[in-house]
Amino acid sequence: MQLQPSMIPRHILVPIDFDETSDCALELAAGLAQAFGASLTLLHTVDIPPYAYANFGAALPPPDVLGTLERRAREELDGRLRKVQAALPGAKAILTTGVPWREILAAVENVSADLVVLGTQRHRWLEHALLGSVAEKIVRASPVPVLAVPPRRKDS
Repeated sequence: MQLQPSMIPRHILVPIDFDETSDCALELAAGLAQAFGASLTLLHTVDIPPYAYANFGAALPPPDVLGTLERRAREELDGRLRKVQAALPGAKAILTTGVPWREILAAVENVSADLVVLGTQRHRWLEHALLGSVAEKIVRASPVPVLAVPPRRKDS
């Protein structure tokens, strides 16, 4: 099969959460961006579940907690961006705060991505049934193709 010009990505969005699986997705996305001459944007969303602070009468954590989470996330994100920029100098990174799947879908529109590459997790069935999966929500709702990268096999 020959790729049609409309099938070649021009802008790849890579949501990452700093685990091994999202690092694999980032590696694959960077390789695709190099191969196709596409732009690459990394995205991390600081996810703060409001129920964690319900006992304090607040929907959001205290500012010092949020600031610390955002600073640490920015450091991690910038570290990965620097590595990617060695091969793709034009790569960019975005840090958001909110519900990850919503932020990812908003970023698809905001950066005009035409491909999303994201890592998937193997959750226990009960967690998945109760909470769903960010990757599953993105696959179902994304207006652009999504490449879901599974965790590395232990024997590789």
